Amino acid sequence: QVQPVESGGGLVQAGGSLRVSCKASRAITSVFNSKIMAWYRQPPGKQRELVATITRLSSPTYVDSVKGRFTISRDNANKKIHLQMNDMKPEDTTIYYCNTGKGEFTWGQGTQVTVSP
Repeated sequence: QVQPVESGGGLVQAGGSLRVSCKASRAITSVFNSKIMAWYRQPPGKQRELVATITRLSSPTYVDSVKGRFTISRDNANKKIHLQMNDMKPEDTTIYYCNTGKGEFTWGQGTQVTVSP
């Protein structure tokens, strides 16, 4: 089974930037490369939210609340995806997860992102 490992979270002040990354080491490269990959987040007490997706050819989509601030990218050779988060807001505080666009991989532990006012 493929369980991505997320990293790069931390504490940042409002207006600051963070870059989170995800590696799907156990995925077969060709399988990873064929998948739409995605970042999700799940605030406490709320359902998991799809934040951004990226196709195998790196065409992105974003939820309205992060458009213009977040950028998703992928490194197919290394089976990684990244999320560059700029102009961060306190409401961005939560755990960030990566998975396929359909949630086909086993969910990892995520990486905690905290934005202070």
